[in-house]
Amino acid sequence: MSKIKITLGSLFSIALPFATIWADSEKTVIGAVEMPEVQNSDAFKQIKKKLGKWEGKMTQNLTGEVIDVSYEWKLTSGGNTITETIVEDGVEMLTTYSDDDGQLVVKHYCALGTQPVFKVSKASDSVVQLTLDQSRVNLHSEHHSFVTGMKWTTSPSNPATMTFENTVMIDGELTDNIAQIKRVN
Repeated sequence: MSKIKITLGSLFSIALPFATIWADSEKTVIGAVEMPEVQNSDAFKQIKKKLGKWEGKMTQNLTGEVIDVSYEWKLTSGGNTITETIVEDGVEMLTTYSDDDGQLVVKHYCALGTQPVFKVSKASDSVVQLTLDQSRVNLHSEHHSFVTGMKWTTSPSNPATMTFENTVMIDGELTDNIAQIKRVN
């Protein structure tokens, strides 16, 4: 009996590293069709670090009001898209992150009724900054209200906290908001 325990223990200690490697490199298969492997941009990999749920408070500079916020990032589409569910003062919105020809493209489905598209202006270990991609949208401050930019800053010494900033065009007036959030899972 003790020989069997030793043998099983030895097998697990040998097989476990291979199982871990296999799980990390597992391909996405739908039915009998294996999906091709996609190389993600560096900016996509930086957003991927945010996976999970974050909560905190946002200050709206237009009014000075402080509101509850939550952000939840999830990996979908076989690992090729990240969805972010945003809740600001009880109002839910959605943002998607995916690569197009090696460049991160971000589309925000806003409570303002617009869908601005963003491109990366900066991506590093501590900062991801997005600006409106004028080539993909037809939004004008005279006619629309929309988010014009977003920025996340993470402290290298405390990656479980983050500052989120955005700029918003509301009825022709540019304003900004800032949130302090922390990872809750």
